[in-house]
Amino acid sequence: MVIGICIILIAEIFLGDMWIKNRIEKKENSSFPIVFCKRKLLLKKYHNTGAMFNFGASEKKLTTAVSVALTAAVFLVFLLSLGQRGNHVLRVGLSLLLGGAFSNTYDRLKRKYVVDYLSFNVKWNWLRRLVFNLSDFCIIIGSLLTVWELSD
Repeated sequence: MVIGICIILIAEIFLGDMWIKNRIEKKENSSFPIVFCKRKLLLKKYHNTGAMFNFGASEKKLTTAVSVALTAAVFLVFLLSLGQRGNHVLRVGLSLLLGGAFSNTYDRLKRKYVVDYLSFNVKWNWLRRLVFNLSDFCIIIGSLLTVWELSD
């Protein structure tokens, strides 16, 4: 039962984020930013050619190779976790991580950049400049759950 839920979660994150990214890509650049959620969130169109915070943007092939390798490693850990009883939090964490990793890695392979689209309309410029996507949030939450569960 939990395994099925995890597989559905991975697919929903991947498909949901890809749906949003495709809609963002179809919009004209001039239509951004779009302000919503009581002016606290901004919808943008940003092409991230690197990893998190555009780190490694000058080394696209290396960034893509690392992304593929890390996604494969997490997938292997996920597969190995399926043979164990319990570990539901670990599997959910890995599912969140994988759904996001599959989406961002797919972008890197297909588009040669990751589509980011969400930023926070806050007073701190350093945070306002950062642009995320759904996968980024899933990767962060999934990583925290995974580390938390493995540290016990």
